[in-house]
Amino acid sequence: MKHKRILFTGGSGKAGRHVIPYLINKGYKVLNVDLQPLDYPGVDNIQADICDSGQMFDLMHSYANQGELEAGTGTPKFDAVVHFAAVARILLKPDNETFRINTIGTYNVVEAAVKMGVKKIVVASSETTYGICFSDGLTDPEYLPLDEDYPVNPMDSYGLSKVVNEETARSFQRRSGFDIYALRIGNVIEPHEYAELFPGYFSNPEVRRRNAFCYIDARDLGQIVDRCVLKDGLGYQVFNAGNDTNGMNLPNSELIKRFFPNAPLKYELDENEALFSNRKIREVLGFKEEHDWRNYLKDNA
Repeated sequence: MKHKRILFTGGSGKAGRHVIPYLINKGYKVLNVDLQPLDYPGVDNIQADICDSGQMFDLMHSYANQGELEAGTGTPKFDAVVHFAAVARILLKPDNETFRINTIGTYNVVEAAVKMGVKKIVVASSETTYGICFSDGLTDPEYLPLDEDYPVNPMDSYGLSKVVNEETARSFQRRSGFDIYALRIGNVIEPHEYAELFPGYFSNPEVRRRNAFCYIDARDLGQIVDRCVLKDGLGYQVFNAGNDTNGMNLPNSELIKRFFPNAPLKYELDENEALFSNRKIREVLGFKEEHDWRNYLKDNA
């Protein structure tokens, strides 16, 4: 079977540097488009600015490496575009700059992909769209668990930029008929961070309230992206990208009582089922978690 060729923006970031190795190990050919290259065997890198529309159009019809010149059949096509490049959160740049880069960058990438005929596009959205993570003061959820039907309403520049990006994706899907999937990515955890961070979370669970206690292992995120690329025919979709259970060693009965006593339950939950629901990726994409935090912190399980 022909190896799929992917243009991946932002692959040098916290999530991308684990997702790209996952994809390469699955046999994909990946061109990483970032301001900084990713040093990983098998990945090709081109430095480019997502806020420059011309650069994005150029890259959608670009060789990834000199070896692709050998066939003499012109530039090979990309089978998919995965767009992760962004300012990663609030308080890294001024709010207006965070909003500008994230929204204009996403528009440029998706527009170029669609107009150059790439029929599968995966866009990184965020848990912050639910309006709890970066709210001024503590915000109670309208209901739990947080699922893809929840009315998004952030008050911060980053979460707002992700809501706009979802609408951008929806608009381009409507005009093209292509598959464009937006991943509301939970708090990304790298392998070394279980030992570094989780014991502190368990000692002070209140610090994880704003994330609704969610996490996504960066390698499991690679699986989700893989499944999005392989799953055709869904049109425009939004998926929560999170692990099966909460990133906390307390049951839901205690978490909800202590931290979300005013939030009604949309449906009954298992004691450890994620309050940031991943039912949709399990049921629609067939996601099967491989990296439960309990595999790495057995004494706290």
